[in-house]
Amino acid sequence: MTLAVLAPFIALAGALINGLFGRFLKEPLPGIIGAAAVAAGFVCSVASFLQLLAMDVPSIHVKLWSFMSVGDMSLDVAFTVDSLSIIMMMIITGVGTLIHLYSISYMHGDKGFSRYFMALNLFVAAMLVLVLADSYPLMFVGWEGVGVCSFLLIGFWYGDKLNVDAARKAFIVNRIGDVGFLLAMFMMYKAFGTLTIAGVNAGAVALGASGAITLICIFLMVAASGKSAQLPLHVWLPDAMAGPTPVSALIHAATMVTAGVYLVARSGPLFVQSPVASAVVAWIGAITALVAAFSAMSQKDIKGILAYSTISQLGYMFVAVGTGAYWVGIFHVFTHAFFKALLFLVSGSVIHALHGEQNIDKMGGLKKYMPTTSKMALVATLAISGVPLLSGFFSKDTILLKALTSNLIAPFGGGAIYFILLVTAAMTAFYMFRWYHCVFEGEERLTPEAKAHVHESPVLMTMPLVILAFFSIFAGYLGLPEAFAPNWFSSWLKPVTGHASFWHPSLMAELGLMGLSILMAFLGLGLAYWVYGIRKGEPADGLRTTGLGQSSANALGFDAAYKNVFTRPAEKVAANLSDGDTSLGGGFRNIGLAFGGFGLLMRFLQQGFVRAYALLMFAGLVIMIVYLALSGGGA
Repeated sequence: MTLAVLAPFIALAGALINGLFGRFLKEPLPGIIGAAAVAAGFVCSVASFLQLLAMDVPSIHVKLWSFMSVGDMSLDVAFTVDSLSIIMMMIITGVGTLIHLYSISYMHGDKGFSRYFMALNLFVAAMLVLVLADSYPLMFVGWEGVGVCSFLLIGFWYGDKLNVDAARKAFIVNRIGDVGFLLAMFMMYKAFGTLTIAGVNAGAVALGASGAITLICIFLMVAASGKSAQLPLHVWLPDAMAGPTPVSALIHAATMVTAGVYLVARSGPLFVQSPVASAVVAWIGAITALVAAFSAMSQKDIKGILAYSTISQLGYMFVAVGTGAYWVGIFHVFTHAFFKALLFLVSGSVIHALHGEQNIDKMGGLKKYMPTTSKMALVATLAISGVPLLSGFFSKDTILLKALTSNLIAPFGGGAIYFILLVTAAMTAFYMFRWYHCVFEGEERLTPEAKAHVHESPVLMTMPLVILAFFSIFAGYLGLPEAFAPNWFSSWLKPVTGHASFWHPSLMAELGLMGLSILMAFLGLGLAYWVYGIRKGEPADGLRTTGLGQSSANALGFDAAYKNVFTRPAEKVAANLSDGDTSLGGGFRNIGLAFGGFGLLMRFLQQGFVRAYALLMFAGLVIMIVYLALSGGGA
C-alpha cells in the first residue's frame, strides 16, 4: 500500500466538505480546508515518491475494488504508482497547493467563495484519478471529471453571459476529443481483449506495427488534441480565460491541458509501433506551436497572450512525445508548470491591483508600484523564453535536439520540425518580452481610477510567486543535457517511457545546436526590446492594420471559420424549427401537450397502491365481460 492512493480521496473530501457545508463556514475557512486537502495530497505524493525511490520494483499496484466483470473482461478500480504517475502527482498537488493558497486572498469577498474551493478541490481530485488510473476506462473517469470541473470554473461567474458561453465552448470542444478516446478504447478491446494500460501496452509490443494500432493512436491523438488544445481543437483555451485567474493557472500549469501529453506518454508502447501516428503527433504539435505563437504576437489581453503561449508550449510537448522522447515531453510539462503558473498568478496580481483591467495597452510602468510581482514576472518571462540556466532552457533545448535526432519521425521530416520549433522559440521570446514590457516597464498608461488603487499584492499572493520563481530557475537542473552530466529525469522515467531510439550527434554538434537555440532566444528578446523599449512600439503599431497584423490579432480566423461552418448553420436550423412551430399554429406545442396528457394518464395508472391495481383489474374484467356479452359471447 502507498499513501499516494489517499491523495485523490483527500481532495474529494475537501470538495465534499465545502460543497455541503461551505455556505455555513466563514471566510477564509473554506479556502483553508481546500488548501489543506491539496497540501495533504502533496505530502502523500512526496512520501510515495520516497517510497518508490527506495524500492527495487518499478511500480506499486493497488486494487481498491472490482468495477465490472462481463464475459472475459474484468475491470477493477485500481491505481498504479510508478515514476510517471508520481511526477505528475507532485506537479498537480505541489503547484495546486500554491494556487489554492493564492486563491484565498484573490477570491476574498466573492459570494461564491466556498463554491470556488469546492470546484477547485474536485478538479485536483479528478486529475489525480486520471494520472493514477491503471486502466483506460478509469482514466476516462478522471478525463471527464476535469472536463466537468473546467466547465464549472470557467463559468464560475455565471452572471455574465460571456463566461457561460466560454464554459460551454470548452465543454463542447472537449466532447469532440472524447469521441476519439471512446473509439480508441473500443478498438483496444477488440485488438487486445483488455483495457488495462499495462495489458494494452504489452499487447501492442507483442502485435507489432499494424493498421489497428495506427488507428488507435490516431484516435488517442484526437482525444489529446481536445484536452490539450492542439489544432484544430485549440479554440476553447483562449476563451477559458473567462474564469478566475487562479483557475487559469491550474488549468494551464498543473491539470487539464497536460492530460493529453500524459495520455500519449502513458501509451508510448502503442505509438512507438506506429511511425505514421507518431509523425502525426509531432507535426500537429509543431504546427500548433507556430500558429499559437503567431497568434500571441498581437493579443492585448494580459491572460490571452499567456493562453496562446500555453497552446504553443503544449505543441513543443507533443513534438517531444511524437518523436518518442516521452520523458522529454514530461520534463517540459514539469518545468512549464512552474513558469506558466507563475505567469498566470502574476497576471492575477496585476488584474487584482488594477480592479479588473486586463488590456496591456492600459498598463505600463507597474514595476515601481509592484516591485515583487514585477521581479517574479521577469524570471518567468526569461524562463519561458529559453534563456540559459533557467528551467525552460533545458527542457526546450532537449525537445529541439530530440526533434532533430529522432529515428521515429526521421523519414517524415524531423529537420523541418526542428526548424519550425527554432523559429517558434524566437517568436516566444519576442511576444513574452512584449508582455512583460507593456505591463511593467515603459510609460504609464493607467486610467486615473486604476492609478489611484494600484498596489502590491498581499503576502498570501506574493509568497506563491516567490516559490514558483525559485523552481522556474532551478527545476531544469534535474534534466541537464546528457552530454554534460547524468540526467536524473531521464533515468527516473526510463522504466516507463524508455521506448524509442535516437541518433547521437557529436559533442561539438550538440554544443552548436545549443548555441543556435540560445541565439534564437536572444534574437527574439533583442528584437522585442528594440521594438518596445527603444522605438516605443512604433514598428508594431504600423503592422497592426496590415493583413499580417490582423491575422495575428484574429488568431488566423479559426473562430470565425467555425462560426460560419458550424455555429451559424445550427442557429439557422433552430430558427427554422422555431418558425415551423409558429406557422403550424402551435402544432409542435400541441404534440407536446398530447404526450404530456398521456404521461398524466400513465401516472394515474401507475400509483404504486395494490388496492388501486386490484380495482383497475376488477374494472377491466367487468369491461371484458360486458364486451363479450354484447358481442354474443363469441368463443
